[in-house]
Amino acid sequence: MASKLRSSVLARDAMAFVLAGGRGSRLLELTDRRVKPAVFFGGKSRIIDFALSNALNSGIRRIGVATQYKAHSLIRHLTHGWTFLRAERNESFDILPASQRISEDAWYRGTADAVFQNIDIVESYAPRYVVVLAGDHVYKMDYEQMLQQHVDSGAQVTIGCLEVPRMEATGFGVMHVDADDTIVSFVEKPADPPAIPGQPDLALASMGIYVFDTAVLFEQLRRDAADPASSHDFGKDLVPWLVKNAKAVAHRFSASCVRSKEESEAYWRDVGTVDAYWRANIDLTEVVPPLDLYDRNWPIWTYSELTPPAKFVHDEDGRRGSAVASLVSGGCIVSGGTLWRSLLFTGVSTHSFSQVKEAVILPYANVGRGARLSRVVIDRGVQIPPGLVVGEDPEADARRFRRTEGGVCLVTQAMIDRLPA
Repeated sequence: MASKLRSSVLARDAMAFVLAGGRGSRLLELTDRRVKPAVFFGGKSRIIDFALSNALNSGIRRIGVATQYKAHSLIRHLTHGWTFLRAERNESFDILPASQRISEDAWYRGTADAVFQNIDIVESYAPRYVVVLAGDHVYKMDYEQMLQQHVDSGAQVTIGCLEVPRMEATGFGVMHVDADDTIVSFVEKPADPPAIPGQPDLALASMGIYVFDTAVLFEQLRRDAADPASSHDFGKDLVPWLVKNAKAVAHRFSASCVRSKEESEAYWRDVGTVDAYWRANIDLTEVVPPLDLYDRNWPIWTYSELTPPAKFVHDEDGRRGSAVASLVSGGCIVSGGTLWRSLLFTGVSTHSFSQVKEAVILPYANVGRGARLSRVVIDRGVQIPPGLVVGEDPEADARRFRRTEGGVCLVTQAMIDRLPA
């Protein structure tokens, strides 16, 4: 187990560059006002906090975050919660919005271009290694282990990979490797994924995590930027080129996944759909959840609002503030209502006689008196009217709200405002 905030030579020579510009359109209305990495997760965090916390806990003290789509919520969160790194300690935290730095008509044209447009900023810190990260996945990982493998193998690029059941890898970029995990070919969403040598039922799927020697990265970014046929993307352009023309090595997530004694498996989730997002949050209500947020050796850092403790009030039959198998954040008031297998973010209020089951309720939402909610995601600040019922009539739900294939209802304030008076 890695210790909290440890420092290592390799990590101190590295810079983490987090790609956080993609909308995440499969989250539907949850990303109408915020980019996917800024979506709330786990009661008090944002999705991007996991990649940033991994970097910090791994010992990396130089971090840049590239933003683009509807970035205000993300930038505000980063400004409030992540600007404690100090230049006088050889630390840095840069927020890098798409700002037409190369030309007046060029925003970030792809993931590789987002780094290319900020080469001068990365270069000013003179890191020996650059760790390129996606900012929209939930997991705990020690990047120092990946850096060590990168150095030991002499690779031009090291690519983080998940070991997944072979026929479940058809939706990923898959690495075909030899016995030493050197990548011999890269296949995008193959119908018949190549197996891991000696493990015929498993394949290696790309996590969108890359380690480069800085000089190699800059050389490849400049080569790619000069190619008019390129889409300027790491997964589509740079990685396939390096696999063919240089040494690319796969790093298995199982080798660097951080697990507490309570976690039985390597945990990684792409919470990119409403169903997956709901499930990952509800999973946290289990007696022993698959993701341990209580691990003090690998904390998930975030911006914590100053709030009073959660409060449960009224103690009458049928009107008792109570919660079973639920997570309730600071500033919440459960006033004469009941919760079961639900997760309430900061400042949520539920009123008398309300019933909330398997619900993910984002900050400062308000559940009216007598409302009944089941299998729902409630967006930030939504005012649920008294007596509203969601989750019991699929046809009515589909007419009024966004109902997923998995039977989860996403509710926003705009949907509430359209309800008949």
